[in-house]
Amino acid sequence: MKNSSRIAAGVAGAVGGYVATFVLFSVLDLGNRADPITSGLLALFVYSPIGAIAGVVLASWLVTRSGTDAGNSGLARNSLKSLGVVVLLCVAAAATYLGVAYMTATPWLNRNGATPLLVFEVRLPAGATVPKSPQDITIELQTDLNTMPGELNAAGFHSDGDQPVIAGEVELAFRTSHRQLAVNIQGQPSRIYPIGLTASAPHTPEFGTWRRLADGSEIRYRAKWPGKT
Repeated sequence: MKNSSRIAAGVAGAVGGYVATFVLFSVLDLGNRADPITSGLLALFVYSPIGAIAGVVLASWLVTRSGTDAGNSGLARNSLKSLGVVVLLCVAAAATYLGVAYMTATPWLNRNGATPLLVFEVRLPAGATVPKSPQDITIELQTDLNTMPGELNAAGFHSDGDQPVIAGEVELAFRTSHRQLAVNIQGQPSRIYPIGLTASAPHTPEFGTWRRLADGSEIRYRAKWPGKT
């Protein structure tokens, strides 16, 4: 119990020494004003760690003085143990930070399997024509994280009265609520359809309602997850 309190005191001394050195460095403006970024890095990774070591030694010395193991051996032992704990805490904090950073930097929608799909149908205005060659139609899903080309499903093309309908699908790679589908048909104005799926894009077995653009074209869509119909 007594040994644990000595180590805890050393850890507290390290934290106090680190913070005190960094604050002192900042308040006194000891860095190079022409290169504040380098100065800040030096304060974080050079001067402040030196202050942390000084804090460990000072705290261990104060505790060791009043203990039964007073002397250089007790001071060195407590200081090394406290520094070891500090290093382990730093490693754990760094690992946690990297894990969180990886999770947030690569927000895959489905990390453990195939990529979900956005399945869609676009109903063009009455009288519009559909090119005979699929190469004259390009589909692109646009998000705040990526863009993804879509694939047309020629077998799903049909007419709804005098309105032609094209069909296709595109991968939903990332978890984001900012999605839109760009449909470009040769000889016609480009069309951008907002996609109102949530960030998690849950699977739905049926298409949603038709959503109309100002030019009279409409889109409906659903998210299709692997292994589901």
